[in-house]
Amino acid sequence: MVRAYKTKFTPKNPEKYKGTYPIIARSSWELAVFTKFDAHPNVLQWASESVKIPYQNPLTGKFSRYVPDLLVVYVDKNNKKHAELIEIKPIRETVMERARTKRDKIAITVNKAKWKAAYSFCRKNNLMFRVLTEEQLFAGKY
Repeated sequence: MVRAYKTKFTPKNPEKYKGTYPIIARSSWELAVFTKFDAHPNVLQWASESVKIPYQNPLTGKFSRYVPDLLVVYVDKNNKKHAELIEIKPIRETVMERARTKRDKIAITVNKAKWKAAYSFCRKNNLMFRVLTEEQLFAGKY
């Protein structure tokens, strides 16, 4: 049995955090990103689980709400402002070729529906959408 990870995060720069409290990190990976966003000078604002996007579950046919992990507003090296929704997932839940179990394959099927809805939501709201896996989080690419 896998035990769920859940810890409260207290920002050192609370003026940048625009979400609800308490801030809950549901994985050590989320905690690492929260810490980085809180401290990074180019991050202007961020929030955890602040957006709800309707989607249809492809397995049940029922409508549900997808809640991406993060919303972040930042400026790039050219001082251009960007806003992104970010989902943090292990790569085995994002790409069929990397799936290890039947559970991973089911997660990928549902995630694809969620992310399709997220891309549509982002287009309508002038946002970008990104899925971060361990390859981006721990290879220094993000």
